[in-house]
This record gives sequence, C-alpha cells and structure tokens, in this order.
Amino acid sequence: MSGEAPSDAFVDALPGDGRQETANERYDRNWNELLQEFRVLQTGTQILAGFLLTLPFQQRFTELEPFDVGVYLVLVVIAVIVTLLALAPVSLHRLLFRRGAKEQLVKTSNTILMVCLGASSLLFTGIVLFIFDFLLSWPAGVIAGAAIFVLVLVLWIVVPVLLRRRGR
Repeated sequence: MSGEAPSDAFVDALPGDGRQETANERYDRNWNELLQEFRVLQTGTQILAGFLLTLPFQQRFTELEPFDVGVYLVLVVIAVIVTLLALAPVSLHRLLFRRGAKEQLVKTSNTILMVCLGASSLLFTGIVLFIFDFLLSWPAGVIAGAAIFVLVLVLWIVVPVLLRRRGR
C-alpha cells in the first residue's frame, strides 16, 4: 500500500460517519462491493451476449440488410469486450493475490467497471437499434436506440450526480 493520501475519487468513508476501519479494511470492503457490482453486470451482459450468439442460427437472419449485419457484428464485438473486461478483475486478483496490492486492485477494478458500464450503454443502445430497425424500420431503430441512450445517461449519470450534489 502506498503512503499517499487517497484521492477524492476513492474516499468513500466520511470522517465522523461512524465507520471505524483501517485503510486495508476499507479496501477489502470496496473490493467486495466491486465484486457484487461486477456480478450484476456479468449476468446482464452474458444474457445479451448469449442472445446475440444465437441470432445467426435463426432462419430470418438471412433477411438482414448489410447495415444490420454490420450493427450485429459490432454488437457481438462490444459484448465480447464487456465480458472480457468484466472478467479482468478475476485475473488481476489471481495475479496480485498476496502481493499487498489490494489498493491497486480496487482502483484498477473500479476503472474497469466504469469502462464496462460505458461499453454496456453502447451495447444496450445498439441492441435496441438493431431490433427496432429489423422489425420496424431504420428511423424507428434510431429513435428507440436514442431513447435508450438518453435513459442510460439519465439513470447512470444525471441521477447519481444530482444525488451526490444533494448529499453535499
């Protein structure tokens, strides 16, 4: 563990909040919280990836326009990237196990989780675009995809920022 004071981005226990934990205990707690968040993320993205992987074996897949095939392939790549990123903390933990690197593990995993959430927002948006485009029309796909993207921005960025400001 470094002797540096943690940056504001990683301070989660406020002085006087009733917690009596050492830096190591805080990193252990943060690691457990990150693992829970990764479990939620992995379940959702694995279901979506599984859905995407079954599509080429459906009869109507041959009806896809070239644009839809391109969107589909991009979605498969994003799903694989999210899955690999979501599994990266497991590899990090195994390679850093018993090396006194919990602080680095927590900070790196936090960054990976934020990247996963960003990539997941693209995945969700793209899947909605893809389905609406195929079933209805390209404009319907763009509108539905944009609506999902805005919803993600509101739920994942705007609401937490407002809550953070209110908490201060």
